[in-house]
Order: sequence, then structure tokens, then C-alpha cells
Amino acid sequence: MQNFRSYEERSVDFGPGVNILTGRNGAGKTNMLEAVHILSMGRSFRTLNDAEAITFGKDFYRVKGLFEKWGEDLTVEVKMGGRDKNYFVDGIGVRKGADLLDHALTVIFSPDDLRIVKDEPEKRRRFMDHELFQLKPLYYLDVIRYRRIVRNRNLLLKEQTLNEPLLDVYDGYLAETGARIMAERARFAQRLATISAGIQSRVTEDARSLGAGLAEVVGGLEVSYEPSIGFEDPDGIEARIVGELESRRAKDREAGSTTAGPHRDDLKIVSEGVDLRKFGSQGQQRTAALALKLAEVDIIKEETGEMPILLLDDVLSELDEGRQRRLPNSFEDCQIIITTADPPGALTDAFPDALHIEVAPSLS
Repeated sequence: MQNFRSYEERSVDFGPGVNILTGRNGAGKTNMLEAVHILSMGRSFRTLNDAEAITFGKDFYRVKGLFEKWGEDLTVEVKMGGRDKNYFVDGIGVRKGADLLDHALTVIFSPDDLRIVKDEPEKRRRFMDHELFQLKPLYYLDVIRYRRIVRNRNLLLKEQTLNEPLLDVYDGYLAETGARIMAERARFAQRLATISAGIQSRVTEDARSLGAGLAEVVGGLEVSYEPSIGFEDPDGIEARIVGELESRRAKDREAGSTTAGPHRDDLKIVSEGVDLRKFGSQGQQRTAALALKLAEVDIIKEETGEMPILLLDDVLSELDEGRQRRLPNSFEDCQIIITTADPPGALTDAFPDALHIEVAPSLS
């Protein structure tokens, strides 16, 4: 890392198993996870403006990582200066961040992710998209294109005199791109439902065996895709979107925005008939969120044949003892980087073979 957040210059070697980054709050532990995430996804998980990661008083940052993939070394580098962002794989420049997506796979789990279930639908859409970006880089391009189409369509709807022929064109583009997004989300949600239900069962049993109150565990987790435009046949999604946009045209015109489409989708999360998004207890919501994140790791492994790097940003302190004990057995053969402000000994029982790395600010 060079001129990155609190680091003017810093290198770190992680072990292949569990790595625990310790240090006081503000020491720069999360900055390291952010750097790994940027090398994996081409962007930060903390901000939409990556220029914010440039060290104060500097005009660029550089992060470079050496990964091992299928037994071969792989280098990924990202440089950010002003409005320019450059990406390199094995020293060769690539055009965009999407070109990094299938090289170094990661799953980020932060305290904010524990609110996936109870927060607004946008958080759950982002959860689906983040996963699909890595598994299907073309999906990332579709999402970027779709957002641009919706933005332009909304501007058109706000004009004093509506250009109907141009709106028809936008509707066609939106339906074409939106159909691909919805089809991928539907398939992902189906796999997520199967895997998370199995994980949830194990987490619940562990919690019960450790004496957790039954009101705070979740049984029979059901996850389903909840599109804003319903469909039965995946091949007919595009026609359904066109029809819905036509029927809502007056409403959209009045609102000055597009009121239906993939940008209004959601994941429905139910346990024993209870919609956890609205009526689940905090313990139930957190257990369900944990199951979703564990399922994310399993899906990547099934789809790609490789385990992702798991980034745990001070998340263990947010979990009770039962859920903390569940984590180590859930991530066998997975490289894990954990940040914690707690004393190093706090995680020793859970991860006895972990590599401990003390983190201190490098800027005065």
C-alpha cells in the first residue's frame, strides 16, 4: 500500500489460513481489508468515491497484491490519482475494474452486513449484486448499463414535454437489460435459499446446544426472490417489463421516476412463517444474516471451484459466543483476515493456529 488511507508505505504478508489483525481503533486495520477488496473488486466497500482513500496531502494511491491462483502467482495492482484509475493484472493494463472481478475472489463481512435482513431493500439488492459481480462479470456491466438507462429515463420523465418515441426506446433498453438482471437474481436466490437453509439449520443447532434462548435462534429459514415485476417464465421477463412500464407510464410521469424494475427488487427472508425483515428479533435477524454470508462463501466455491478470501471486519465482537464458535468450522480451507480491537487472546480459542499481526498507524 502506498499513500493509501493511513499508510504512506506499508507491506504485509498474510498466512494461508486465519490472520488476525489487532490494534486500537483507528490504527488502520480496516484499511488493509479495504485494500484487498479493491484488488478483488476494483472498488472500495467503504465509499463510492475511491479518491477518499488517498492519504491526506498526497495526489495518488497505489495498492498491489500477490495472489496464488490454481498454483500460479498472480499480481493485481490498482492506482488512483485525481479522477484517473488504472488497473493491472500481471503488469498488463486492463481497461476497467470489471476486468479484475474473476481473479481474486473475496467475501466481506462487516457489522453493517449484520443488518442485511432488517435494513432497506437496497441493502439486500447490493448483497445479491456483489456476489453476482464476482461470479458473472458481464452481470456487472449489465447493472452499470441499467442504472444509466434508469437515470436517463427519469430525466426524460421530468421534462415538461414528454418525448414518447424516445421513452419507448428507453423502455426497450431497460427491458432488455433488466430481464438479464432479473433472471440472474432469480437463479442466485434459488441457490441461496437451498444453501442458506442448510447452514441455518447448523447454526441454530449450535446455538441451542450452547444454551441460547430459543427466541433468538431461527429455524426453517426460507429465502426467495421478490421482484417488483412478477414473472412465471424466465423467457418472458422482457415482455413483462415492457408491459409493466407501459401500464405505469402515467404514474411514472407523475412521480418523475421509474417506479418498477430491478432497482425495486428485494429478497424475502422468512422463518416459520415470520417475515424477518419486519418482525424478526435482533437475534433472529443476525442469525439469518450470518447464514446468508456463509452461503455466499459456499456459492463461490461451488461456482468457481475455489475458496474466496474471507474478510471479517470486527464482526466477531458483534456475534454472541455460539455464533463465534460456529464460524471456524464453517470456513475450512479458507484464507481469513479478521480485524479486532479486542486483545489477541480473545480469538485464540476459536482460531488457535492463527497468525497475529499487530497494526499501528504509519502516519504521524
